[in-house]
Amino acid sequence: MQPYICSSCGTTHAANALVWRCDCGGYLDVAPGAGLTRADIDSDERSLWRYRKALHLESSRPSVSFGEGLTPLVPGQWGGEEVLFKLDFLMPSGSFKDRGSALMINRLAELGVKSVLEDSSGNGGASVAAYSAAAGIDCRIYVPASTSAGKVIQTRTYGAELVKVPGTREDTSQAALAAAQEHFYASHNWHPLFIEGVKTVAYEIWEQLGFRAPANVVAPIGFGSSVLGLYRGFKELLGAGQVERLPRIFACQAANCAPIHSLFAGGSAQVESRPTAAEGIACLKPIRLPEIMRALKESGGQTVAVSEDDIARGLQDLAATRGLFVEPTSAVAPAGARMLLEAGVIRPGEVTVVLLTGNGLKATEKIARLAWGEGEGT
Repeated sequence: MQPYICSSCGTTHAANALVWRCDCGGYLDVAPGAGLTRADIDSDERSLWRYRKALHLESSRPSVSFGEGLTPLVPGQWGGEEVLFKLDFLMPSGSFKDRGSALMINRLAELGVKSVLEDSSGNGGASVAAYSAAAGIDCRIYVPASTSAGKVIQTRTYGAELVKVPGTREDTSQAALAAAQEHFYASHNWHPLFIEGVKTVAYEIWEQLGFRAPANVVAPIGFGSSVLGLYRGFKELLGAGQVERLPRIFACQAANCAPIHSLFAGGSAQVESRPTAAEGIACLKPIRLPEIMRALKESGGQTVAVSEDDIARGLQDLAATRGLFVEPTSAVAPAGARMLLEAGVIRPGEVTVVLLTGNGLKATEKIARLAWGEGEGT
């Protein structure tokens, strides 16, 4: 198994070390592997574990799996052009975060971890709680007090201890870090194996397109796991000679909280934040900013900032014209894709994948307010 390498000081940590960041404070990455070829796919396995050879487990099989992965890639008209929607909101816990949790929690179980702590805006915590429950690992999840009720109820129902933190998403992270002495900090933003699990979305897109890379992939971004998973997966495929180029990766943020967009445009990542319906990406201090910038620039992609009105329009149009019901955070991607198409950045005839990350049933009260100005209800 590949070791972990500190992004700041270069220190190497053994693959069996119970660490989530370096002693210097830098985030950890898995050392680059050999990637994946068609011959490496276990075609008898109907889950993301068909790519087991490129994942980081010692066991021949995961101890916990819900059949996660292999989500549909469906065509549809959008912004006057044909695109492909990757339906990761159909994952077992209702979000793409299951890709990362599946690998991270299985590996922690291999290493004998009995108790974990995580902080989340909702989906990551629910996902970690689900896999921890199945693995027999005690779980404590910290969430902002404003988190959608559906995500809170889901997390508690899995049996996790839930701690609501007043204030911002960053306040929640600080509260979790302060408690991390008591439990292993299984952060989906810090632990290097989480993004290693998310990279399977790139493998699936490649396989579903007949072992080709698309021209473009559009995804929402907060802390960056979706964009970094796409980048690492396609980068490995490129290194293994399985694709000819990286797809352009487009990262979409809510305009009300857009530090990555500001930095990419040549400004500062230190921005003011206003409330946004896209709670899952309302992040002011992304941990892996240098890697995010590298992924966007190397792929030839860019960022998009989406207004609250465009988020609402994207969510409603996606449901009413395509029958796809996603949460507001997920709707940022199709809203951003429409802007890119209208601006001619994404050109007619290009193969474009739009990643839909979270299920609308997790945020019905926010959707009611966003779409119709109503409270919880029909």
